[in-house]
Amino acid sequence: MTQTKRKYHATFILDNRGKEETIDQIVEGVKKEIAAVQGEVTGVENLGKKDFARVTDSKFPDAVYVQIDFLAPADSTRHLHERLRLNSSVYRTLVQAV
Repeated sequence: MTQTKRKYHATFILDNRGKEETIDQIVEGVKKEIAAVQGEVTGVENLGKKDFARVTDSKFPDAVYVQIDFLAPADSTRHLHERLRLNSSVYRTLVQAV
């Protein structure tokens, strides 16, 4: 029996400080993580660099925001959060069901 897929809209704050990876390479890595939890990316939008409203680290006052729309089974977001928590290039993740 196949699971029905839901639509999700995710916002990622990316951190490439001290890394040789470009933002595009980090986004490709995030797309691979979505595919690893049986997700299917339907759209990617790079929102560019934005300042944080509340800076918690004075050496990190802004970052690149990327929004990704994808289809995935309902329980996949929990697994995606866990996989991205281990990725140092993804600073924050917000996933919303659409």
